[in-house]
Amino acid sequence: MRVVLADDSVIVRAGLARLVEAGGCQVVAEVGDGEALGRAVAFEKPDIAVVDIRMPPTHTDEGIRAATAIRRDHPDTAVLVLSQYVEAEYALELLAGGRTAVGYLLKDRILNSASLLAALWRIRAGEVVVDPALVESLLTAAPVPDGLAALSTREREVLALMAEGLTDRAIADRLRVSPKTVATHVVHIFQRLGIGDAPSYNKRVRAVLAYLQAT
Repeated sequence: MRVVLADDSVIVRAGLARLVEAGGCQVVAEVGDGEALGRAVAFEKPDIAVVDIRMPPTHTDEGIRAATAIRRDHPDTAVLVLSQYVEAEYALELLAGGRTAVGYLLKDRILNSASLLAALWRIRAGEVVVDPALVESLLTAAPVPDGLAALSTREREVLALMAEGLTDRAIADRLRVSPKTVATHVVHIFQRLGIGDAPSYNKRVRAVLAYLQAT
């Protein structure tokens, strides 16, 4: 897997490069700002770009804007955005429109090289990976909205794990139930949220977006 790294800290870039390359990936470019990232992606056509959420010149949302542009202009390049803090507004902006092959992780999460590499491969495969800390923050920050009130406690647990990007098998393992049970819960979630006919993965993304945007 070919990777472009974007972070204005040389030390962070070096650390990321070491972790990624130790996992068998190839770092084809390292850049420090959004403009350089855009040029690197256009030239290298990497499999995935790993992007810091705050970069020069304003250190606010350059990473999100760059990630959105990459998914629009270079749909074959997946994107993982890294953030120092849980910033729900930026995460929702990244996921808006049902985008796939994207991820949002806290930088603390990448201290574990196995977790980082697993996230990279999942995102590259078209999945959506959301940091569990973001999901937990959204769960505890507000009361249950009307649109989700029809979900049972177990269905909300399943939807929260879907929001983390887990597959049905992984959810089953986490909850210690059968994959068939999880599949049934997922069908009920789609029905209760009014998500009609669509490819299965698109329905999952729409369900997660409804969940994140409402909480």
